[in-house]
Amino acid sequence: MVTSPLRVTVVTATALETSAVRRAAPQLRVVESGIAMARVAARELGDVVVTCGLAGGLRTDIPTGTVVVPQRVTAPDGATLECDPMLSEALARAAGEHGMRVERGMLVTSAQLIRGAQRRLWADRGFVAADMETGLIPAKRLAAVRVILDTPQRELSEVWLHPATALVRPDVWPQALWLARQGPRCARLAAEVLAAALG
Repeated sequence: MVTSPLRVTVVTATALETSAVRRAAPQLRVVESGIAMARVAARELGDVVVTCGLAGGLRTDIPTGTVVVPQRVTAPDGATLECDPMLSEALARAAGEHGMRVERGMLVTSAQLIRGAQRRLWADRGFVAADMETGLIPAKRLAAVRVILDTPQRELSEVWLHPATALVRPDVWPQALWLARQGPRCARLAAEVLAAALG
């Protein structure tokens, strides 16, 4: 657990992730940024930021529910951000102590949902997961705890970036049932790791 009085801002993309963090760690400052930081100016988040929530898995051997605490993040423009060692170690340790599988590889932040052959291309470059927020945050100290939701074996439609449109897309309704079970579970796992590490 990080015991120093850091002023940490926790960034979540969606209401699902925000609710999970607020339940698990009500004492932490949480900012719901929207997908791809659509609603927040990243420079206003402060110097110490942890992103918390869901990610897309890139490798076939990493299942849904795996905790990812990256050492590095690649931004959409190709820049590489080093994650804060102390924060990252606290997050990884908390996940391990709770019996969760932890991956410490690289995270790529993408401007769009990574699907299909793109997953393999990123995996072949050494990345384990993808999100749409972490690499957009220019904090002095940055860390992430993400939990794998979709995988190469369980693709998600881009429709889910705008869930209201799913109502008129019967082809994605079967995914809705799976998401209704796995989305909250994975968001809760990420929030529990965050609370154990920073609470």
